This record gives sequence, C-alpha cells and structure tokens, in this order.
Amino acid sequence: MSGAVRASIPSKPRLGIMKFASCDGCQLTILDLEDHLLDLLERFDLVEFAEASSYRSSGPFDVVLVEGSISTPEQAEEIVRIRRETPLLVTIGACATTGGIQALRNWADHDAYRAAIYANPEYVESLATSTPISDHVAVDAELRGCPIAPEQLLELLTALVVGRRPQLPDEAVCLECKRRGTVCVLVTGTGPCLGPVTFTGCGAMCPAFARGCYGCFGPREGANAASLAHWFGRDGRSDADTARLFSGFTANAKPFRDVIDNLGGPPVAATKGEKA
Repeated sequence: MSGAVRASIPSKPRLGIMKFASCDGCQLTILDLEDHLLDLLERFDLVEFAEASSYRSSGPFDVVLVEGSISTPEQAEEIVRIRRETPLLVTIGACATTGGIQALRNWADHDAYRAAIYANPEYVESLATSTPISDHVAVDAELRGCPIAPEQLLELLTALVVGRRPQLPDEAVCLECKRRGTVCVLVTGTGPCLGPVTFTGCGAMCPAFARGCYGCFGPREGANAASLAHWFGRDGRSDADTARLFSGFTANAKPFRDVIDNLGGPPVAATKGEKA
C-alpha cells in the first residue's frame, strides 16, 4: 500500500464505496468477504455502495473507497467533489491506482477508436486518456491489484478502526514464491514473468500454476523494470513482445510505462499518429 493514512475518524465512520471506469471486480471482492462483511457493517456506517444497495448518499463521508480510473469529463469533476466530502480517500484496484487495462488507450488514437466502436461517437463524452485517481486529487492510501486482495482490504479497514498504520507487505512476488515453495518459471525457462518487479498481494497465484506473473499489482517500490526488460531481450524476445509483457493491467504505472515507451509502445491496433 502506498500513502499514509493521516486523518482521524470517529468510532463508527461513515463509509462510501464508489466506482468510475472499471469492471466492478474490486467491489465484488468486498461483497465476497462473506462473514467478514457482517463485522464490517458493525464497525462502519455504510452509507454509499451502489453495487449493493439502492440507498445513495452524496456525503459527507469519513472514509471513501474508490474503484476505477478517470475516463470522462464528468468523472474528472465528480472525483474532485468526492475529495471535498471526505478526509480519507483510498483508491482500490489497478484501475484507480494506475489507470487500468483501459489506459492502453493512452497510446492510441482516441477519436479513431471511438468512431470505430460507436455508431454515433458524437454522443459519447470521453477523455483521450484513462488516468489514476491520484492524477486528479490527493490520495491518502491505495490498495493495488486486479482485483484487490481481500486480506489487504481487511487489514486496511481494521487499521482505520483501531487507529494504527496498516501492516501490508512491500515486496516482490518472487518472495511469495519462495515461501510457497513454487518453482521459478524464469529459472526453469517455462516463460517470462514480471514477478521480480511486481508488488505482491495475490499469493503468487500465476507462478503456482507455472504461469508467469502478469503484473496485476503493479511495480513495487524501486522496481527495476528496465533491467528485467533488458534480460527478456537477451533471452531472445523482440522489443514488441517484451513491450506486450508490460502492457497489461498496470501498463500506465511509470516504471512499466517507461519500458513500453522505450520499446516503441504497446501492441495496440492504432497508435497515435499512425494508421491501424
């Protein structure tokens, strides 16, 4: 988790859970807490959660969890309003923290895509880029992942209630593989893996099934993504294939974005200034 929780909150804080451009997967993770969800409702006054309730509130809130990237002018205005209504804003998931898979449009011709998809593109108001919440307002804390890890969410909410700093790991997926006794897919030559530069939280799920990490939780602090990309190239991968490996759920995170840019951009159908 990045960011420091700095706001004091009441004993039973008013909690809002909201979304912008996303698949709703992180909100579904909250609903999938099952028995823990009842404990959550005892400790928080859940006043806004459109995914689960028709009851709506425009604030004020004590804590707001936000899923999704900013992809429309309306969303850019709304996140500013939400920020005014809460002392504690937490972004949840790859879309809210990095821009999500939809941020691949940041390298593409936005108008051409919109015209190809919609019969009347003039009716669709959208921004040329998909950007994280932190590009628009100050963020107090963030939970990464696609989707977020339920254990990390519970730890964050527990820390808020008892008034302590959340105890969340800041390490690479590789360390999780070591603890699980998972055979390294890079060492065995099974395939490429972003585990050395990716923040842990998923339990190293993909390597456990002999699949390389896709980077769902984004680059960890100090990640040397450029070095890993270099080694992929030395292993015989083309620049385009290496760029594709980093062009996933968290492609817009700066260490990954820099690698993609240096390798000529992601494998999208139409890049800016070029024909498909």
